[in-house]
Amino acid sequence: MHVPDGFIDVPVSVATGVVAAGAVAVSLRGARRELDERTAPLAGLVAAFIFAVQMLNFPVAAGTSGHLLGGALAAILVGPYTGVLCVSVVLLMQGILFADGGLTALGVNITDMAVVTTVVSYAIFRGLVRILPRTRRTVTVSSFVAALVSVPAAALAFTALYAVGGTTDIPIGNVLTAMVGVHVLIGIGEAAITALTVGAVIAVRPDLVHGARGLSAPLKLRVGGELVDAAPAPAAAPAAARSTRKVWAAGLVTALVLAGFVSFYASANPDGLEKVAADKGIDRKTEPHHTADSPLADYGVRDISDARISGGLAGVIGVGSTVVVGSGIFWAVRRRRTDAGSTGTLVAGGKI
Repeated sequence: MHVPDGFIDVPVSVATGVVAAGAVAVSLRGARRELDERTAPLAGLVAAFIFAVQMLNFPVAAGTSGHLLGGALAAILVGPYTGVLCVSVVLLMQGILFADGGLTALGVNITDMAVVTTVVSYAIFRGLVRILPRTRRTVTVSSFVAALVSVPAAALAFTALYAVGGTTDIPIGNVLTAMVGVHVLIGIGEAAITALTVGAVIAVRPDLVHGARGLSAPLKLRVGGELVDAAPAPAAAPAAARSTRKVWAAGLVTALVLAGFVSFYASANPDGLEKVAADKGIDRKTEPHHTADSPLADYGVRDISDARISGGLAGVIGVGSTVVVGSGIFWAVRRRRTDAGSTGTLVAGGKI
């Protein structure tokens, strides 16, 4: 659902740029509360994983494909504020390096794909885990539903933006029907990917899943036909002391394999927005991308003729760049939290 330059007029693009900048600023402050010594290094990995999976377009209808948006996945794994930043980093890297999503439309894309999907999905997720039994399975089921709804919500948001600032004269009812219809189907794929990923991480390290914190239920034993609480297990090592290196390494290898190898087999059909734009005439005023001459434009490496090698290498470069940039940002945010906490302690102790 990457919006290129020319779909939305300048005033609305500027307005969404302001909204996106404000959302990122708020998220930077909020992420300081979400990130700790365990999750800070994983947040960059989540961004890289989303980048990799977004390269895997899957067919959803005749001549149409879809791909992960990632807002629900990021919010549930590392928190909603950090989730907005994760998807924003992905969109920034895609726009600058791969000419995917317009640069003047970056505010539109961050507002739609990062803010809307994260806010909607996390609100639904939190509502579900509060009313359903508090188990790990609840987290997985809730993540499926939240991700499913987030995609048509993003389609609705784009339609609203297009109704206000669209550059072509297309009946908005036609755009709404087409966008929501195809993105409901894409939402099913988004939901499956999100639930599988969240479930896999919960199975290995539930303490690393932001949305699973505090959801464990006591073990029950049946004694004399009645369920009673089992004796507490011996105290385990504090979660903060448990290393995340194995999880980080496994996640990075998975992202590299998906982007560097599996992406070659992704659907070549246009995604939902591209198909609707072509069918309805929304793309009549599309402008050339500002980085169209990038050596990695269109997810290939210039001057490498072999499509498999070119696309795979571009994917590996994208994953590496995203994890480096994302990790740097999240470590800086985490460091500011630590510095702020230290300053607060000094002031409280009267040492300044």
